Amino acid sequence: MIAALDHLVLAGSVSAYETLLGRRAAGGWLRTDNVGLTFAPSGPPLASMVFATPSLDKAERLLGRRGVATTRNQQLELSTDATHGVPIALVERAGQPPASAATVGEAAAISSLDHIVVRSPNPERAIAFYAGRLGLDLRLDRSNPQWGARLLFFRCGDLVVEIAHDLKAGVSDGPDHLWGLSWRTPDIVQAHDRLKAAGLDVSEPRDGRRPGTRVFAVNRQTDNVPTIVIGGVGHW
Repeated sequence: MIAALDHLVLAGSVSAYETLLGRRAAGGWLRTDNVGLTFAPSGPPLASMVFATPSLDKAERLLGRRGVATTRNQQLELSTDATHGVPIALVERAGQPPASAATVGEAAAISSLDHIVVRSPNPERAIAFYAGRLGLDLRLDRSNPQWGARLLFFRCGDLVVEIAHDLKAGVSDGPDHLWGLSWRTPDIVQAHDRLKAAGLDVSEPRDGRRPGTRVFAVNRQTDNVPTIVIGGVGHW
């Protein structure tokens, strides 16, 4: 049913994300190799995620059989009761549009999205929705007391929808919410130097949790979306 994460809607500045990605927007759109960004005038910083499907008709029927209420306009919007508070929609798309033109060398630009983080107070409920109803592939379910979190990784195309649960907070029926983004770059050193030279507040690169990776955080200038950049890793 779901082929990819088509785009994200952000309540932020196009220019801020042009700087972050090292790419030029066209018609209000920014695209990396595997996901697009559009921008809303207001709302939560990370406002919604929109998945691509080969057929809205088939997706609508299947979601209906799985008990997910939808509203269809130009896209298929899922009931936030069914998504536990996360704004989610589907669009019909045959393939990925090309990435926006880079304004810097490709090695220093952001190439693609590695994962999007959804915070959830109820991980079993999240599994039932993202795997059972949306049909995403659950690749990892790991609790780590050192991180204070249980992490669920759902494969979607060549990126991951990560569900993060705070172990100390315990399980509740509260809403899920979109939280943060992790971007890939071909060269972590060049990307770090580029963003630092552009005046962004970036941490020093450090070893990532996945073996062989290096990451740094972008602490500001992301319109309140927690953001890291990751290098040294292939696709999921």
